[in-house]
Amino acid sequence: MAGREKKEDNDIFFLCSLIEYIARKTKNHRNVVVNAIAKEKLQHIYDLADVYHSENIDKITDTLIKNHHIEDGFFDNIADSKYSVPTHWDIGKVYKRLIVEVSNNSQKPIIDVLVEVYNSWISRKIEDFNSSLYYESPSYIYQSYLKGDVL
Repeated sequence: MAGREKKEDNDIFFLCSLIEYIARKTKNHRNVVVNAIAKEKLQHIYDLADVYHSENIDKITDTLIKNHHIEDGFFDNIADSKYSVPTHWDIGKVYKRLIVEVSNNSQKPIIDVLVEVYNSWISRKIEDFNSSLYYESPSYIYQSYLKGDVL
């Protein structure tokens, strides 16, 4: 029996959540993690997400941090947050929805879009847990992304 989401959507959700988890652990902006892992390895993780998803996330994270030389940074949006902090799964879902929408409407490959989104202005807005952007509707976030600024 198929789940509620397409397998590909669930796979990108896992990858986005993993990126968020690594960024929190290393205190880096999300684009730093994406760029360190690089497109080829991101594609590999995406292609095997159902396998990786059954592994211990700390083990996967530690391996990726070590293999891609992701150094500790100074961006700690968790400590800086004045409000309730969303989980890495919550933020993974925000990114997943945006990336899938952009990919579907642009016909660009999903990993290309993932790299673009994480390296765009909106990533810094989503990772600011003192703002409310990550709580906005997926269509609002998508339209903001297209406009190039928060609506």
